[in-house]
Amino acid sequence: MRNLFALALVALACGCATVPGPLRPEDPWESYNRGMHEFNDTLDRHILRPAAISYQEGTPEFVQEGVSNFFGNLEDIGTGLNNLLQGKFADGATDLARFALNTVVGIGGLWDVATPMGLERHFEDFGQTLGWWGVPPGPYFIIPVLGPSTLRDAPARYVDPSTVYSRAIDPAGIWYSIYALDAVRSRAGLLKAEKVLDEAALDKYTFTRDAWLQRRRSKVYDGSPPRGPEDE
Repeated sequence: MRNLFALALVALACGCATVPGPLRPEDPWESYNRGMHEFNDTLDRHILRPAAISYQEGTPEFVQEGVSNFFGNLEDIGTGLNNLLQGKFADGATDLARFALNTVVGIGGLWDVATPMGLERHFEDFGQTLGWWGVPPGPYFIIPVLGPSTLRDAPARYVDPSTVYSRAIDPAGIWYSIYALDAVRSRAGLLKAEKVLDEAALDKYTFTRDAWLQRRRSKVYDGSPPRGPEDE
């Protein structure tokens, strides 16, 4: 942990040293964010990416599918509740029905039996709910280890159901094991996308920031964000 802390300080110092070009309004903390981006990228290259490659190459596909279904089933709880908070009652009912069906018939969510039955999966979180109710995103903010976020979305993670019920898991070692498995399987799903990032981006930080903010805005408005001054 001391070594990781020292590495973080070095990364932050490097990020604060120079910031190319003028600051953008949505990213006033670019100096910090660049340093944390480098820190997270270093952790990814040396720890998470190798683990994801080993997981993808050494785990049978049906096991990977079962693991993804299991975590997706848990995510349906938060999605359903957030859809209800956004007034999307039909979608919320569908999500909670998915969870009930996959938990019982799909043996704890290891099999996704709801999708073939026409129960479509949605993806909502509390940050999107706040955005739907008009809370502005605030500055772009990179969370240590977890990655891109905003001032609105970062604290919203703490009250999402997936975080709330995970804190109830005891002993803590089990929770950390489950969290690590979720992180590795999520990173494994991005192995193909990283090639596009490496080939397309002259500045990986700027490319990642702009793509993440654009995608996040689209998700808040369900794929139809209002036109802004920059669009005009």
